[in-house]
Amino acid sequence: MFEYLLHLDKELFLFLNHLGNESWDGFWLFFSNKFGSIPLYVLLLFFSYRYFGAKATLLLLVSVAILILVNDQLANFFKYGVRRLRPCYDTDVNEGMRLVQGYCGGKYGYFSAHAANSAAVACFFTMLLKSKLRFIAIPLMIWACIVGYSRIYIGVHFPFDVLTGLAIGLFFGWVFAKLFIFALHKFHL
Repeated sequence: MFEYLLHLDKELFLFLNHLGNESWDGFWLFFSNKFGSIPLYVLLLFFSYRYFGAKATLLLLVSVAILILVNDQLANFFKYGVRRLRPCYDTDVNEGMRLVQGYCGGKYGYFSAHAANSAAVACFFTMLLKSKLRFIAIPLMIWACIVGYSRIYIGVHFPFDVLTGLAIGLFFGWVFAKLFIFALHKFHL
């Protein structure tokens, strides 16, 4: 059963990866690049400062930094623990895939830290800002999904790597948002 699911994951990867073409490559590379999200982060920081003030925003920055650190380290733990090859190293798919950026990173790819981090940030800020900005959840979740799909599009992760990353990110985003809200009330920030 597990082998069958991996086979389906590889088939889905090839299908999704081949939906791309050169005219869209730049768009997906932009969303896949961690620096492509800086304008969004600046906007979220602005809203955080506006609604929570300087002290709480400082705590928020520390919380997000730790959140991303946790996701990255957990992703590394899984990558080297599970040792699932990235698509470009997997002989079942590497001959028939599109590798958009010419390299695919480290040898192992389960699970996607990019997907985890984007989902974590989206969930964290949705929980914090949803009462102030009702529209925030949908754009942030769409952004997280775009970042996740970009990893498949450019050829560096299988769909299950991305879905796992999104799920883990949502979980830790929720946990860290709850901890942040608790700290706000506990320390009267």
